[in-house]
Amino acid sequence: GKPLAESRGEVLYGNSFLQWFSEEAKRVRGDAVLHGSKRDVRQLFIKQPVGVAALITPWNFPLAMLTRKAGAALAAGCCVVIKPAEDTPLTALAFAKITEKAKLPPGVVNVVTCSREQTPAVGELLCTSSKVKKVSFTGSTAVGKDGGTNKRNGV
Repeated sequence: GKPLAESRGEVLYGNSFLQWFSEEAKRVRGDAVLHGSKRDVRQLFIKQPVGVAALITPWNFPLAMLTRKAGAALAAGCCVVIKPAEDTPLTALAFAKITEKAKLPPGVVNVVTCSREQTPAVGELLCTSSKVKKVSFTGSTAVGKDGGTNKRNGV
């Protein structure tokens, strides 16, 4: 674990991501923007959910990295599947419990935990499933290579 003061700091830091993304969600709308170098070109930005997002988080900032990833996905309207580091699964499970208490609908926030030995297979499944539309991974190069992130198109 972390020293208590550092843990409290991470809770505040992690909460700041949720506050920021929840405020940004209020402003989700399509924006028409004139192209900077071409005055006769107009671009339209449409903000919409893309589908299920798989969030693979590291052990060293288990809450801050989770809320940074989940805050963005949830604000965009996406459901999430969180795969925490096998060393720090309780943080993700506590986060899921808090979202349940906050009355998020069942199935919006999901947590998949596993042993170190199962991590490569679970990571590969999350990264290659056709049901998962976005993957957010923070971790070591070794885990990225073994966890399936290198098998995803566009990674």
